[in-house]
Amino acid sequence: MHKIKTFLLSAAVGTVNALFGAGGGLIAVSAFKAHDFSQKKAQASAIAVILPLCLISSAVYAARGYYSISDALPYLPFGLLGAYLGAKLLKKIPDRALKKIFALFLIYTGIRMLMR
Repeated sequence: MHKIKTFLLSAAVGTVNALFGAGGGLIAVSAFKAHDFSQKKAQASAIAVILPLCLISSAVYAARGYYSISDALPYLPFGLLGAYLGAKLLKKIPDRALKKIFALFLIYTGIRMLMR
């Protein structure tokens, strides 16, 4: 049963991430938390899972002409800087606070999506 659950969650992570351009990590964090990962370990592990999924879906989207790499290039330098800073900051935030920040971010994002 554990293997089936893992398979279904993994498929959901990849599908949601590719379909919406985000969100797979949210499912991955929840799945890792259900397996008793700390908040930090769950979030870091989700990133490790999402990276190859993003590379594959990005290649498929580019091949189908949904975007060109030149569209993404202006966002990469500061996005990479933000990723580095976020990874460094992760170890400085207590798990309890990180969990609350994560939840507030989800609520904020959900409200913004509903209002647009």
